[in-house]
Amino acid sequence: MKNVTDSFVSLGHWPSAGSFGFNTDILATNPINLSVVIGVLIFFGKGVLSDLLDNRKQRILNTIRNSEELRGGAVEQLEKARARLRKVEMEADQFRVNGYSEIERQKWDLSNSTSQTLEQLENGKNKTIQFEQQRAINQVRQRVFQQALQGALGTLNSCLNNELHLRTISANIGMLGAMKEITD
Repeated sequence: MKNVTDSFVSLGHWPSAGSFGFNTDILATNPINLSVVIGVLIFFGKGVLSDLLDNRKQRILNTIRNSEELRGGAVEQLEKARARLRKVEMEADQFRVNGYSEIERQKWDLSNSTSQTLEQLENGKNKTIQFEQQRAINQVRQRVFQQALQGALGTLNSCLNNELHLRTISANIGMLGAMKEITD
């Protein structure tokens, strides 16, 4: 194995004129090797690279087209959602306004009906009080009249005798006769 290694090492020292061998000068061989490799790659790999790039381009264009379609659908859905939101907000505002006005109307109606009911109750109470007062006054008058009558009858019965009774009747007849003469 040492002989094979030695032969490769010794090849590097051979002069390059007219013979085939390895050129170990990196600066001289690198651009030539690279240009050969690139030329072969371009010649043979041009179709493969072109196909790969075309496929990649088509995938990118399809992705862009799909994205544009999805974006258009999303924009359309967004506009529909915004329109529905505006409609719902308007309906909510309308319900809110109607609700507030309905609440105010019901509050006003309740206040009016309550004040009317209170007024009717007050009037009923006042009528009941007046009725009870009148009834009490009438009862007191009846009792006072009955007591005064009983007292007068008692006084008359105890004080009147026949003679006094006849004199009172004569005086009353005389007064009635005088009144008759005045009116004639």
